Amino acid sequence: MHRQIAGKLTGRVTKWIVLVAWIIIFGVAGGFASKLTDVQNNEASSWLPSSAESTRALEKLAPFQDQNDIPTVLVYTRSGGLTPDDLSAIKAQVAEIQGMKGVVGQVQGPIPSQDGEVAQTVVTYNFGQNGWNDLPATADKLREIMAIDGVTTHIAGPGGQAADSAEAFAGIDGTLLFATLGVVILILLFTYRSPVLWLLPIISAVFALFTSEAVIYFLAKYADLTVNGQSQGILTVLVVGAGTDYALLLVARYREELRRHEDRHEAMAFALHRAAPAIFASAGTVVVGMLCLMLAEMNSTAGLGPVNAIGVGITLLVMVTLLPALLVICGRWIFWPARPHMGSAEPTASGLWARVGRRISPRPRTVWVGTTVVLLVACLGLFKLDAHGLSTEDQYTKEFDSVKGQKVLIEHGLVDTSTPIMVVANADKAQDVAAAMATVPGLSTPDTSVPPVNGVALVTATVPGDVAAQAAFDKVTEVRTAVHGVSGADALVGGSSALYLDIEKASSRDNKVIIPVVLIVVMLILMVLLRALVSPLLLMLTVVLSFGAALGISTLLFEYVFGFNGADASFPLFVFVFLVALGIDYNIFLMTRVREETMTKGTRQGSLIALSATGGVITSAGLVLAATFAVLGSIPLVFLAEMGTAVALGVILDTMIVRSVLVTALNLDLGSKIWWPSKLDRGDHPAEVTAPADEWEPASR
Repeated sequence: MHRQIAGKLTGRVTKWIVLVAWIIIFGVAGGFASKLTDVQNNEASSWLPSSAESTRALEKLAPFQDQNDIPTVLVYTRSGGLTPDDLSAIKAQVAEIQGMKGVVGQVQGPIPSQDGEVAQTVVTYNFGQNGWNDLPATADKLREIMAIDGVTTHIAGPGGQAADSAEAFAGIDGTLLFATLGVVILILLFTYRSPVLWLLPIISAVFALFTSEAVIYFLAKYADLTVNGQSQGILTVLVVGAGTDYALLLVARYREELRRHEDRHEAMAFALHRAAPAIFASAGTVVVGMLCLMLAEMNSTAGLGPVNAIGVGITLLVMVTLLPALLVICGRWIFWPARPHMGSAEPTASGLWARVGRRISPRPRTVWVGTTVVLLVACLGLFKLDAHGLSTEDQYTKEFDSVKGQKVLIEHGLVDTSTPIMVVANADKAQDVAAAMATVPGLSTPDTSVPPVNGVALVTATVPGDVAAQAAFDKVTEVRTAVHGVSGADALVGGSSALYLDIEKASSRDNKVIIPVVLIVVMLILMVLLRALVSPLLLMLTVVLSFGAALGISTLLFEYVFGFNGADASFPLFVFVFLVALGIDYNIFLMTRVREETMTKGTRQGSLIALSATGGVITSAGLVLAATFAVLGSIPLVFLAEMGTAVALGVILDTMIVRSVLVTALNLDLGSKIWWPSKLDRGDHPAEVTAPADEWEPASR
């Protein structure tokens, strides 16, 4: 029945219907996909759950500040000291800055440093919801106003960071897409050795990406789905990478069937029938793994789940409908110059992975034990992992203007007054709260000058240094301990430092909750797919081992090669979900073929045949996915650079070592026991006894 459905999808008439339908969908989706950046939400305050203390504080802070306010610090410095003329010019700029679009409240400054080399002016902008999109243009205008001969200027504070963040993500939808496609095209050219075949997977991937972005645009605009620059960037590489993986598997199986069937429509029907279970299981695992992220407290993490699940789901649909239709429409010539003719030999039968299998088969236990030990040693690098968040200056792979400005302020003893610790409490306890805050060393004198509103008072104090650094988090914790001890105050501590601290706490909680859930869910999927208990358990253990090794090696690279100072708190979770969901794909590709061959040839010989038949396509798929995630490093954000590196390394380990060596060695050592308790676990059959390594040949022709 499945073959009949596959045949109808790629019939002589239906193939054209499928093509026309997708062209119409693509034409409609393209216009909406281009608007996805317009509905991004890159404000850290929107990422936290309502239960976080800083989020609850925001509600009470509403009468004192608009949550859309964007404080911005203008920094002026001259080597040798600012002159009186400089200070006069800076003061004269205040009136022009005050008249700029979006300015709220009074511009404060200039405030000079004690050494006279630096001065700062503080201005607050409010462009309404999604106002950070206006910051780049505003920053450009500010730089024109701030220009003074001989004076170096910087734009710092939340406004400067927002402008720099916009620059970091500038053109992400175009630049990242073209970079990803370029890398994939090169790998496909090398894999297929055809000047034209690569076009079909690429065309299909682009259709999938634009359709996914259009669907996500509507959900973000009308269903409050949280989408930010990071999730859009990850969506691009995931759709192109995973889509190309599915295409590689289908094309490889189609090429096999073309050697067995004269009619290409019949060959595609068989290819879809045999490849579809692995592709559906693979995509389903990724989708379910992504949806597990919805259990996160972090709204940004929870939003990433459905964003990528939608992308993979639509990619699956494209790769089992549009791609087969294109392949059948084009015919055998698309494989030129190596056209697969009816009755021709299958090259994988004597290829690299067939030889690897013959090397493993004499001593499989020695191979899997040795491989496991090497991977466990690589896991030791985890002890160097510092995933407690990144300070402002450590968030980027290059030094942006806002970071330079912040460093200048710190070096010259000026505190960034735009982002203080903000405590809201009952008005009758304001002085007690201020007194409690005064006991915390390192804070400025608590300010209670703002009049209470509706029985709620605001008390503020500034923290020297970076508001996103651990030192600021420690002060927030001390302030919370102090003010929560004031009886009847109902004090809540908010502000930027409190916000970043709560993000770290929520991310740590998500790591502990979601990682076990993903393991259990993926394990259940494998049990259903393979109809066994032992093999799914072994596969999960190998994937976890691969994750640990990839993270261990990556951690050492980050510290001793790239010079990164730690990692984002959500980094382990993101890497784990992507590596488990994507890494298990290759085991699914391999093990579904092992199970298919076991039916007639037994587990051990079936494992060797499966390795030789799928080795090339899985290796190519791994290279594609690793390369696409590595492209994330082109965005100047440490989080994406680290995640791209770790996932790319993990995928390479999965395809080159874990899947090809470790899993195959386990299959050869345990034999039919891996299928326990299914009917395939019935002791050794005659076919289970493999021929000597130098005599065995894959029987898949």
